[in-house]
Amino acid sequence: PFADVDLGAYYGNAVIWGKQNGIILGVDENNFAPDRIITREQVAAILFRYAIYKGMDAVDLSENLGFKDADEISEYAISAMNWAVGTGLMNGKSATTVNPKDNATRAEAAAILERFIKAN
Repeated sequence: PFADVDLGAYYGNAVIWGKQNGIILGVDENNFAPDRIITREQVAAILFRYAIYKGMDAVDLSENLGFKDADEISEYAISAMNWAVGTGLMNGKSATTVNPKDNATRAEAAAILERFIKAN
């Protein structure tokens, strides 16, 4: 589904499945950018779409995003970030910032996934 994805790579089948099920959209129509570091808002968007795919309660909890940098969230990720913060899957990087475009560290990704699994 993406020109930059080697279907023989260890992640190839997962990317195909994610694209076919509307969970992974790619960085543009033709590229997935498998070697690029994932951002916090991208993690939220993927989990949000997966929750919707699985029929989980994934609603936009916009009142939960009172961070001073909330206006930096990309349009495609606003509902996902609101949901991730509102459900407690993702915390702010500080008391006043959520840093949506920061790279997600392995520790952050692991913590978010653990919270998601425990909650569902």
